Amino acid sequence: MSKTILKFEYEKETKNSVRYQEVPEEGKAPVMGTIYVQKWFAGSTKNIELTIDKKD
Repeated sequence: MSKTILKFEYEKETKNSVRYQEVPEEGKAPVMGTIYVQKWFAGSTKNIELTIDKKD
């Protein structure tokens, strides 16, 4: 099992969601790239973190 924390920063708003762009660690490729979070949850948050826990 391995746990990875991905960091995202605000990119733009769409009709019902907020688009965030991944900020990859230096020298590494993005894992997810772009994600969309519903506005009701994201609110005015400019930075979010997403934890992925791989279970083998």
